[in-house]
Amino acid sequence: MIPGPVEIDPLVQNSMSTAATSHIDPTFIETFGKAIELTRKVFLAPTGQPFILAGSGTLTWDMTAANLIEPGDKVLVVNTGIFGDWFAECIEVYGGKCTSLRAEFGDRPSFDAITEALKNEVKTGTPFKMITLTHVDTSTSVLVDVEKVSAIVKKESPNTLIAVDGVCSIGAEILRQEEWGVDVAMTASQKALGVPPGLAVMVVSQRALKVAAERKSPPAIYFGSFKKWLPIMAKYEARQVSYFATPPVQLIIALKTSLEQLLASPGGIEGRFKKHAEISEKVKSFVKDLGLKIVPVSNEVAAHSLTAIYFPKGFTAPQVLPKVVARGVVLAGGLHPKFAAEYFRVGHMNISACDDHLKHIDTTLNAIKDALTEAGYSKA
Repeated sequence: MIPGPVEIDPLVQNSMSTAATSHIDPTFIETFGKAIELTRKVFLAPTGQPFILAGSGTLTWDMTAANLIEPGDKVLVVNTGIFGDWFAECIEVYGGKCTSLRAEFGDRPSFDAITEALKNEVKTGTPFKMITLTHVDTSTSVLVDVEKVSAIVKKESPNTLIAVDGVCSIGAEILRQEEWGVDVAMTASQKALGVPPGLAVMVVSQRALKVAAERKSPPAIYFGSFKKWLPIMAKYEARQVSYFATPPVQLIIALKTSLEQLLASPGGIEGRFKKHAEISEKVKSFVKDLGLKIVPVSNEVAAHSLTAIYFPKGFTAPQVLPKVVARGVVLAGGLHPKFAAEYFRVGHMNISACDDHLKHIDTTLNAIKDALTEAGYSKA
């Protein structure tokens, strides 16, 4: 029950258990084309351009920065944890100049602070080229209100591109990419999409593609170049043979299966959003009833795909987490370098959250409660 890689549905596992298949085999071309089409539906981006590549979610940072940012471009980073720090580092590698908005640990920058930062740069005559949002920061389980922030950007700095790191959100949190005007939405296969690690998945708006095409300097990236991959994606979607770099065939087969399952689940993608929210509420109510605290400062800023929970005062990870493991449940420790020893994280994405028959959530909550009791904890 860590926040990725998540549990994989048996049908997804079985679908990728094939003999070695050529990337130009007609059956795979059909599968890849279908996966591209399904990706648009999951991202709610009917005119967006999907890119599905071999790589981790981090590759989507590189692709976003290298293709859309030129040396000297200014970027506003809405930082809610270490993934905001690392995204900023990535952007600066490609010459971007980052301004990071931060809040106290467990919180998110205010809407007023974002508005002021955007306005100030517009006044200089050189607005931010891009704003980056970590929809859910896996290190803190803090949720950013992408809809609200996107509306602010459209009002105050309409030429600023909006890039959303959705690695720990897409498929679980509500994200309406096209309706909200998000230019780049990024994720990876091993989280709420329910596929083993190895795929970088992103959807780019037509506006952002135009920006990339009109840049003054060539992008300092080869493998992740939009220009290289656009014709590849287009040909696969048209069910035609294409080649630039060999795709991970079995993982793309698994992705297609998982996306079909996701969209066919009760209520489709909207049903998935609702189910993740319900499970999140169940976990957070359990935490409160047990006398513990979540890392996010309020439920309003708390993610639905995972929950970060403070250890009781005086207790540490070595005292608690091995006892949870002994009960058949694996959790994640803290990830933020300044506070890592103070909390642990529970992932609740994909089938672990959405398949009630598995009873993963009940098993996990009981294991946490019993482990704490064994360690000597009792509610005050």
